[in-house]
Amino acid sequence: MAGTLHFICGRLASGKTTLARQIAASTPAVLFCEDVWLSKLSDGIRSFDDYLKWSRRCRAVMGPLLIDTLRTGSSVVLDFAGNTARERAWVRSLFETAEAPHALHVLSLSEAACLENLHRRNHEKPEGLFFAETTDEDFYAIAKYFELPHKDEGFHLVHH
Repeated sequence: MAGTLHFICGRLASGKTTLARQIAASTPAVLFCEDVWLSKLSDGIRSFDDYLKWSRRCRAVMGPLLIDTLRTGSSVVLDFAGNTARERAWVRSLFETAEAPHALHVLSLSEAACLENLHRRNHEKPEGLFFAETTDEDFYAIAKYFELPHKDEGFHLVHH
């Protein structure tokens, strides 16, 4: 029997990494944190275009590994790939190929609370942070791409 693929949808600084770590610890599951992979593998991410380039490269390597992990019966938590319909379609391809169940965890946090978290994160600089600081302007620029999942996407939603 395949493991469950957990992935998360939420605005920038809404607590996705914190939730991913909690799910991985309590399930138990293997945690794949895109920010950590990107900070270790890229030659430096200085722009949104750099992020997109390196993210595509990581996903090309991670995809088969994630499918194989699920097929072994281990559950997986993805700390990325849930904020747009296109990203969610990529995740769907993983759990469908592995014939695994899934859960899309949706974080609903106000914009003000996300900005407060962002400021705290800029100060604390946790592992995997590949920008020295994310500004409020960056937050709003990235926020315009955020899409809540639609019912017709057919995911098993878990609201937080």
